[in-house]
Amino acid sequence: MPKVLVERDGAVRTVTLNRPEKRNALDHEMLDELEAAFPPQPPGEERVAVLRAAGPVFCAGMDLAQRSENLGRPTPIVAALRAIESFPLPVVAVVRGHAIAGGNEIALHCDFVAASTQARFGMSLAQVGLAPNWFLAKKIMEKGGPVAAREMLLLGDPLPARRMYDLGMIARVAEPEELEAEATKLVDRLATNAPLAVRIMKRTLVRLMDFRDAVPHDDLDDEVRRVSASDDAREGIAARLARRAPAFRGT
Repeated sequence: MPKVLVERDGAVRTVTLNRPEKRNALDHEMLDELEAAFPPQPPGEERVAVLRAAGPVFCAGMDLAQRSENLGRPTPIVAALRAIESFPLPVVAVVRGHAIAGGNEIALHCDFVAASTQARFGMSLAQVGLAPNWFLAKKIMEKGGPVAAREMLLLGDPLPARRMYDLGMIARVAEPEELEAEATKLVDRLATNAPLAVRIMKRTLVRLMDFRDAVPHDDLDDEVRRVSASDDAREGIAARLARRAPAFRGT
């Protein structure tokens, strides 16, 4: 069974994270499938993409069991996020349950997020001794600004959907029973706009944010990798898997 499902219905491409038994945690195979679900040249009849998830959790982030075996190595999630962000068509994330760490990044790399009031969004990396690289951190800053970025990254506690909406980080929030109708209105509206105009506007918006990559940051990413290979990171992941409080030592 594929870990990412792709369906096409006329103008709408629907991509579904399909690992509900693992809370849609991202392993390398799943990330490869997610990247492939957003090709650089979709069929001409498509107008919009919808990203959703099977099961009650949108995405719990990277598979910690696999992550613990690859500490200190670059995260493979960036290629999938780049594919979503640069996809020529608008991408709407429909988030019913929690979107944590990598799941939060997936949602925020979409053009629009429609979320249930029961959903929560978070970057819990500081709570397990990890840190986001430049590409991941800049999206939090872009979406929420410096205050929201500090709240999300330094505290690490998940934010309710309504708080995300108030911060301007997501586009729509609705009660669980109204979410599908709200998302459908958004998707239908996007699908009726002029496709050539929408494509060039999306390219323009993405490029307007690319300037941040020109800021020197190799030293920061090197430090992120050192942090990810630290004793604290090993302890944090082990503690999270064992469902106990971590004992960080700053080493």
